[in-house]
Amino acid sequence: MNRWLRCMALSALLLALAACSRTPPVEHAASGIQQLDHADAAPADWHSSVPPDTGWVPVTLMDVWTSHWPTHDGVVWYRLRWNAASADTPMGLLLDYVCLADAVYLNGSLVHRDQALVEPLARSWVKPQYFLLDKPLLRQGENELLVRVSGLAAYQPGMGTVTVGDAQTVSALYQQGVHWRYDIPLFNQAIGVVLGALFGMFWLVRREDTVYGWYALSALLFAGYGFNFIAPSVWPFASTDGWEAFNAFLYAAAASSFAIFLLRYCHLKARGLTRTLLAFNAISLTYALLWPGSAGPQRSLIIIVGGLIYYSGIVAFIVNAVRTRRTDQRVLAVCLLIPLLTSLHDFLLFFGIIRSNLYVLAFTSPLTLIGMGFVLAHRFAAAMRRAEGFNVELQREVATATDNLSNTLAREHELALVNTRIGERLNLVRDVHDGFGGSLLSAIAALERSPVTSETLRTTAVLKQLRDDLRLIIDTTTTGPHTDLPGLLAPLRHRWSQRMEAAGIESQWHMEGIEQVRLEPARSLDLLRFLQEAMTNVLKHSGAGHVALTLRRTDARLLAEVQDNGCGFDETTHTQGVGLASLRARAERLGGAMHLRSRSGEGVAIALDVPLHIH
Repeated sequence: MNRWLRCMALSALLLALAACSRTPPVEHAASGIQQLDHADAAPADWHSSVPPDTGWVPVTLMDVWTSHWPTHDGVVWYRLRWNAASADTPMGLLLDYVCLADAVYLNGSLVHRDQALVEPLARSWVKPQYFLLDKPLLRQGENELLVRVSGLAAYQPGMGTVTVGDAQTVSALYQQGVHWRYDIPLFNQAIGVVLGALFGMFWLVRREDTVYGWYALSALLFAGYGFNFIAPSVWPFASTDGWEAFNAFLYAAAASSFAIFLLRYCHLKARGLTRTLLAFNAISLTYALLWPGSAGPQRSLIIIVGGLIYYSGIVAFIVNAVRTRRTDQRVLAVCLLIPLLTSLHDFLLFFGIIRSNLYVLAFTSPLTLIGMGFVLAHRFAAAMRRAEGFNVELQREVATATDNLSNTLAREHELALVNTRIGERLNLVRDVHDGFGGSLLSAIAALERSPVTSETLRTTAVLKQLRDDLRLIIDTTTTGPHTDLPGLLAPLRHRWSQRMEAAGIESQWHMEGIEQVRLEPARSLDLLRFLQEAMTNVLKHSGAGHVALTLRRTDARLLAEVQDNGCGFDETTHTQGVGLASLRARAERLGGAMHLRSRSGEGVAIALDVPLHIH
């Protein structure tokens, strides 16, 4: 990429030097034409209709008459003579350059006259003039050409070379001159208007991207300034001074807008500098409109300041492009090298430092078009990459949000079902508590008040066991999922400690690390049922004198064990009954496993290993 940029820069330099150079001279002798570059000149007033008798001085064409008469405003007559070998063949006459307006006489007869030879003057200098000469105007032998030039000292008035000879050859030279001095500036102006309109539309749809707006403004202002090179008159202004003053303002405003565009393209706001440039342009416009008679002749000051702004902006942009190493800035910097060099040529030509009638900056507009086209394409591609990346990120975020929403809705649905089940269970438990529970307590109270018999004692014991089971169900159902495990075990421990004590069995309860353990209501009930069933087996079948119940949390698991010192049994020969099968079923419902250890005469140990979190 760097090699490619260096090649572009070298090509730009070579093209600039070629554009600034003069076109190669025509071999006039071989083509049968003559180029007249010597004449006599004499000043006259605005209303001079015939050449003066005195005051003639020899001049070399191209001539700017301020080198002879520095402050002369009005008319200067130019007189040229040449010999025609024959008058039978028509000849071509080419006036390469006349500034500002002219009338042409051949051998005393009027050949051409501009419509405005006094203010506001016509603008004959924008393109060459061609005339076809024939008898009787053309004479064999010596012919005299008089050119009456009207001009103002402030605007480099004068006359260029004259070419006479073969009509076809001179006509071709005329077409070439029109192409270089009129058609190309016209094409350049069209490009400026198109670029200004295009980038102006980009700015209208993206107001926040002011870089487009500033470039559109600079392109349109430069197009307005370029109209100076093809305009046939000074309309709508009343004088050449008014036109030139406003044209100087257009140049300064275009240079300022272009400099601001370059700063904004480098992401530099420079608000203070922007305000200063806008203030300078406001002053220039006011000066040009209110005092054109002064602003026109003194337009050089505005042009100099505008040129400094233009060159400073481009140089600063090129330096920034080299430092930042951004491809789009480097390409645009290379494309600006040619306008930078060619504008130096035009600047020197404007101030009369070099003698020419061809401004070459207009030839660089295709390069500007290429540079801005690349800039636009680069910014568009970058925007598309950002948009595509945003779309991918958006799709990913939408997918993630959709998954999260689906999971959330699923959890909410599950919670709703759980809450519904809990609500139904609570209603059922309340009904059981208020109905069956009340009846059960009334029956126990009635039996306790009746005469004591063996039958009433057995019935009372059974009813109390039913009461304890009912309390277990009510406790695990009504406490909810936010009650920790010790809170659920407290009523069970109290009841079974009393029951074991009444049966002559010493009981020990050991709990470790279960303070923050919380289980769902259904799992809490299964755990308490498991412990209750294990202790019921101890009470009914073990004949033990001691039982130990241990609950311990280890990482994400809950370990429970009920161990007695009773008679035990041989696991290899003992047939497991309904109680052990019920214990295994409850362990599976809890998502855990039950382990049984027993030997005859050595008691029984029943262990439960339960995971605390089940997904």
